[in-house]
Amino acid sequence: MTKQPTLTKADLIEEVLKVTELPRKESETIVETIFDSIIEAIQKGEKSNPRLRKLSHPQRKGRVGRNPKTGEKVEVPAKRIPLFQAQQGTEGFCKQR
Repeated sequence: MTKQPTLTKADLIEEVLKVTELPRKESETIVETIFDSIIEAIQKGEKSNPRLRKLSHPQRKGRVGRNPKTGEKVEVPAKRIPLFQAQQGTEGFCKQR
């Protein structure tokens, strides 16, 4: 199984730089602002964002895990996780790859 390439913040900054032809500092500010907006929405508990289609943070149940190094059982607490669903129309594009 081949590992898919990871899209990094630096990749996003480069793409904004290429598309907008703005200086690097301004491109960095744009990307940071987008990430800050997403983080703020998650912290406020907002359920949706028109550009992401759906943004939610469901509760993941606690469970018993295993320390991979020692094999010892470890209690993993319940936690909230961010969940993003793609904007309508992008599902077909992602499935084609």
